[in-house]
Amino acid sequence: MPRDTKRREGRHTDTAKALVTKAQVADEMNPRISLPRHSKSGALKGRMDRRTFLGAASALGLSSAALPIGATRARAATPEKGGRLRVGITGGSTTDTLDPATFEDAFMQLAGLGCLHNYLTEIDAQGNLVPELAESWEGSDDARTWIFTLRKDVEFHNGKALDANDVIASLNHHRTEDSKSAAKPLVAPIESIRAEDKRTVVVELSSGSADFPYLLSDYHLAMLPADGDRLAHPKDGVGTGGYVLADYEPGVRLLAKRNPNYWKAGRAHFDEVEVVGIGDISARTNALRTGEVDLMNRCDLKTVHLLERTPGFVVEEVTGTKHFSYPMLTEVDPLTDDNVRMALKLAVDREALLKSVLQGHGALGNDHPIGSANRFHAADIPQREYDPEKARWHLKQAGQEGLKVQLHVGEIFVGAVDSAVLYREHAAKAGIELEVARVPTDGYWSNIWLKKPWCAAYWSGRATEDWMFSTGYAAGAPWNDMQWNHERFNMLLAEARVELNDERRRELYGEMQLIVRDEGGVVIPLFANYVYASSDRLQHESSLASNWDLDGFRAPERWWFA
Repeated sequence: MPRDTKRREGRHTDTAKALVTKAQVADEMNPRISLPRHSKSGALKGRMDRRTFLGAASALGLSSAALPIGATRARAATPEKGGRLRVGITGGSTTDTLDPATFEDAFMQLAGLGCLHNYLTEIDAQGNLVPELAESWEGSDDARTWIFTLRKDVEFHNGKALDANDVIASLNHHRTEDSKSAAKPLVAPIESIRAEDKRTVVVELSSGSADFPYLLSDYHLAMLPADGDRLAHPKDGVGTGGYVLADYEPGVRLLAKRNPNYWKAGRAHFDEVEVVGIGDISARTNALRTGEVDLMNRCDLKTVHLLERTPGFVVEEVTGTKHFSYPMLTEVDPLTDDNVRMALKLAVDREALLKSVLQGHGALGNDHPIGSANRFHAADIPQREYDPEKARWHLKQAGQEGLKVQLHVGEIFVGAVDSAVLYREHAAKAGIELEVARVPTDGYWSNIWLKKPWCAAYWSGRATEDWMFSTGYAAGAPWNDMQWNHERFNMLLAEARVELNDERRRELYGEMQLIVRDEGGVVIPLFANYVYASSDRLQHESSLASNWDLDGFRAPERWWFA
């Protein structure tokens, strides 16, 4: 549990049970949707009437709890414009590109969500799905047909007006046969997209998807300008976002300047935003302390208490769906054997990792990616515990006593290497010789992840169960980092996607979590809170988003200098 449980109170509310189907804009500057906090759609006994289905907006299963754990931040009554925001951030790689289909880690996620682009839908700071470039949407009773109405008077950075053709080309960019986009599974159910007029897009799905509008907020699915029926230049960084690209060096630096024609009033307050890739945690912290950057992500949890005591800085923490994982390629021996995989799951002391690596800033993982912040989290599944003797028994069943296995790891999350070294010590008590192969962070996602038989990884999680499972666990998904194909799991995933009854969906997702826990090829020992720090000159609204790091990666758009 987090070191101070009070940080998890307040805005960590129950999820409303209504589906996201139609969203009307009440406030062009900062759209919000009112919704019941304890809607009981499970009582509808299998079918929703059209008014209920179309008239409700849904809260996601996310915690928006975010409180300063050091100094308090004085808040300005009105956002002020000006200044250059400098962000020291992890996850930059020289293999990065400006094509949203290729976005992999924090550097490009911040560039996309916070600076250059907009999306059809957005998750706000309270965890609600709200309109962004789509002014409104509605779905058919079977959730197979979705109609999106676009905003008026939105311009791309190159002066082109946004229209339905841009939306169609942007979504189709991820649907082509040769696309390597991680969002390809999200748009795979689309059978057709057509424009009824310049502001209306109709999407027909092969089967119903109650969560479809959620998926369109994915950071890969940015709206880009079209040229005919294709995107003009997907790698040129042109979007409709609050900042216009000025300079870019992959993985090193991105500079953007305020978009003078930004359609969102009351957003994008900085004159400029500079994103600097600083992978080393000490260098990142020093850059903040010495005033070289104003905001940094992924604080060093071992020393964060020192930073929070330093005048002029604020450390904040948000509970969300982020988790650390050790995916195994289940088509590579000996990881093909369920007993070997189970032995590795039983051979890690999660409590020790939570205490030593996260310093209590998180929660125990249970070898599946659905955390307590998710709507259909299966809290009744017993927590897996460290059991070296039982791990030995499974190795014996597999004929793998004295197992030797290599774990590739780079410092891709705070404490990644330390956690692997501790894992090695835990596994030794089960008779497992775990070799920690440390590799460079730069290029990790291109050269190690999805390629080495066993490696460290992390996921920010996703707002819905279908989104998470479709991205990383469905058969054939580009980011299925286990190369896992489980017939029963895939069948349940398809069934849950079209199911409108909440109680039945809960049953289906519960069984899927159990299958991943016991038969999947991944060890998920921890869920980690987002812990980041900034100069106390930076201001923001009272709530901080928990769907991604740094206020949902929207800090450049939502924050300002006092």
